[in-house]
Amino acid sequence: MSTAIAPQVRLAAGALGAEIRGIDLNTLTDEGFARVHAVLLERQVVFVPGQAQLTPEAHIAFGRRFGEVELHPYLPRLDGHPEIVIIDSEDGGKVDVWHTDMTFHQSPPIASILHLIRVPETGGDTMWTNQCLVYEELSAPLRDFLDGLTAIHVIRIGTEFTSRAEHPVVRVHPETGRRSLYVNRLFTSHIPQLSRNESDALLEYLFRFSESPQFTCRYRWRPGDVAIWDNRVTQHYAINDYREIRRGQRITVLGDHPAGSEPRWEHYKPAPGQRYWPDRVNAVESY
Repeated sequence: MSTAIAPQVRLAAGALGAEIRGIDLNTLTDEGFARVHAVLLERQVVFVPGQAQLTPEAHIAFGRRFGEVELHPYLPRLDGHPEIVIIDSEDGGKVDVWHTDMTFHQSPPIASILHLIRVPETGGDTMWTNQCLVYEELSAPLRDFLDGLTAIHVIRIGTEFTSRAEHPVVRVHPETGRRSLYVNRLFTSHIPQLSRNESDALLEYLFRFSESPQFTCRYRWRPGDVAIWDNRVTQHYAINDYREIRRGQRITVLGDHPAGSEPRWEHYKPAPGQRYWPDRVNAVESY
């Protein structure tokens, strides 16, 4: 492939996602990157097939075009390239859960770039959901209510790593200005302005609505494929329906502080003698 060939864009689904052919990430020009970036902002996740020869150096350089590359706090990394996280099904511990990457940070990553090197003959797909579309399809009164709330996002891995952050339930994309729902099953513990029962009920509704098929795309991986997703406006779900090895390398681009409307209410205060239950914590990421 050559970057001299005009990139060909094919939509992956109605809700989000696009596949770009005709580029080589090893030799990507500024013009080629601008095209990828524009499609990413419009379609939230971009697939670039046929990148079997992608070098770690080119993978890192591509990530740095989006921003500073993160050193992940606890996942295994590629020898000699600490910017690259190893995703390997043989390590175990992967669970099917819809999530947005690392929302437990004060500044969650803006993008992830996953290069799958080995894929199962059958299974191992990944799904994404468009959180802008999810927000836009909610009723106007519910959107207005959510715009005034925040959510607590938490992770705890034994005694090795703990992180907690409070973000708007609805965030505003800094480049497109679109609003998106910003809660997920894996890391969102509760909405602090509400009682625990109210928070649990509202979050469960939002989780289920976000996961509705009309908001999703599903990608069937081939060896060498690369996916880039905008972590500010998507969730994703790695389907654990395979027995063979699934192996890849991922780069995460450091983020900004999620912006949204100012909360309109203070944190909920239990009545005397009542207890507000502590954070709910999950500790598994899947890709």
